[in-house]
Amino acid sequence: MSSQKSSLSIPPKAADVADVSTIPPSSARPKVTAIPVAKEPKRQRGIARVARLLDAGASVFAEQGYKAATMTEIAARAGAPIGSLYQFFPNKDVLADALVARYGEHVTAALDRICEQAPELDGADLADRLLDVMVAHASERSLALSLLDARWEQPGVRPGVLRESLRRHIADCLAAWRPQLGDDERQAMAVVLLQAMKSLAQLHEEKRYTGKSEALAQWRGWVRRYLSDF
Repeated sequence: MSSQKSSLSIPPKAADVADVSTIPPSSARPKVTAIPVAKEPKRQRGIARVARLLDAGASVFAEQGYKAATMTEIAARAGAPIGSLYQFFPNKDVLADALVARYGEHVTAALDRICEQAPELDGADLADRLLDVMVAHASERSLALSLLDARWEQPGVRPGVLRESLRRHIADCLAAWRPQLGDDERQAMAVVLLQAMKSLAQLHEEKRYTGKSEALAQWRGWVRRYLSDF
């Protein structure tokens, strides 16, 4: 590892940096991959039905917002009886939680695949792989954030659980990539990298900024140089 620290200037939020020590060890990693449903489907037909209901819920929530969306409209969008929707998701909160969990499941699965490849990657390749995760799931991320924001005052809604899990997965990728990194260094890097991933996804979603392509290229270049210093 180079003794020269990176000159990359990525401005993570102060709150994100302040709680680096709260990233739990692997054994205590928050579980975000279990999609909460009232009744777990056992057969392929039921699994496919739940997937259709989730897709319909995602579409209606994205179009109408959490508060305006109704279970009736979601069932109709899925082409399913309303009773079938309530069988798996007894209310909108459970359905919203399931969509947030599904986003977490997709992103952590992508990070796990990067972990498997990490020992063979150089810094620039690892940077691109990590940044591409958020871009590939940008619409899911936007929906998940809107659902969390709409319900943040409700008991049991814990946006930090997902954030901590993503940081831990990124730290695991760094451990596979550079085993010589210390735990504290990996955790701090995971905070910076997750912030960089989120910021790039945000910029990628901007519609009216004419200089977006150049800004995205510069942002990628900074993250590549950051990881290339290790």
